[in-house]
Amino acid sequence: MLGLLLRLLPFWVREPLFIVIGSVFGVRIMYLAVRDEAWVPGAIGAAFLLATAVRVHTVVRAVRARRNPAPAVSADGAVSDAVVRSQSQPQGPAGQRPAPAAPRKEPNAWGQAVAAVAVFAALGAALWLGPNLLPSGDNSSPRSPSCPSGEDEELPSAYTGASRAVTGGQLCEALNRTDLARLLGTPTETATVVSGTSDTALLTDGKVARPEAEVRFDTYTVNVSATYNELSIAQYVKLMEFGEETDVKTLSVLGRPAVLSSDHTMSVDLGLGSGGSGGPVGQGPPARTLTVALDGKDPGGYYEITVWSTSGALPDDGALVDIAETVLPAVPEQAV
Repeated sequence: MLGLLLRLLPFWVREPLFIVIGSVFGVRIMYLAVRDEAWVPGAIGAAFLLATAVRVHTVVRAVRARRNPAPAVSADGAVSDAVVRSQSQPQGPAGQRPAPAAPRKEPNAWGQAVAAVAVFAALGAALWLGPNLLPSGDNSSPRSPSCPSGEDEELPSAYTGASRAVTGGQLCEALNRTDLARLLGTPTETATVVSGTSDTALLTDGKVARPEAEVRFDTYTVNVSATYNELSIAQYVKLMEFGEETDVKTLSVLGRPAVLSSDHTMSVDLGLGSGGSGGPVGQGPPARTLTVALDGKDPGGYYEITVWSTSGALPDDGALVDIAETVLPAVPEQAV
């Protein structure tokens, strides 16, 4: 349809348009071919440029013909019949010759060409800027899920006893950042699952608040939790040494004591194909955890930032430190 519309345009509009389009596409495709070292796009770009050169030659010949009009001559060199008839018409008595007809005003070729280029430029600008002019409510691109509001959530009694405890929703808001995928080294990914819960720590009879939040990507899953107990990072490290754990590294994050450690996640076989009885709890993929004290004095309590993937791949330790230095300052002040 577009090709038909272009062919219906006048010559001095259509040809400059074809020249501009062919030049732009030809140069662009040739550039991509040279950059990617591919000969097929190079051949296509050369074809565009060759067709453009032919059209330029046609326009140049038409311009010269308009500047130097000549009587039409047949193939054998004879002047056309129209010219002979115009010269053989009787001129009438002297002094009574008809007044010469006013010359017909031809359209300005260069004006049409400039107008055509301007129209093409306007169309190109509209196509280029169109996505940026769409309203902000456009849902064409994937968006990260939102954190649960937690307005109707009933908190365990452990949260009222811990004045500095935050909720899982607050941790989720701090973790669910637009730059989290970039911190993990996968900037093109978008979160697929986001959650936040306000639970208590295991084996504490519901007396220790332990909110957590989780953001899941296609590659990695990030879990952040806060445990409000009296266990300091120094005591935590001693427990690791007592358990002869390996791959442990102590450091300082945001001026607070911290420790890096490795462990495995848990996997549960639901056994849906065997009557739904479920299977035993197994060992899941490896995970890397950065544990950071709630404050620099390390009186007890800590944050845990854990990252894992189903493939078993893990980001480097610098990614966990970057996440901690970015996410923890965003946690509400009552937990700082």
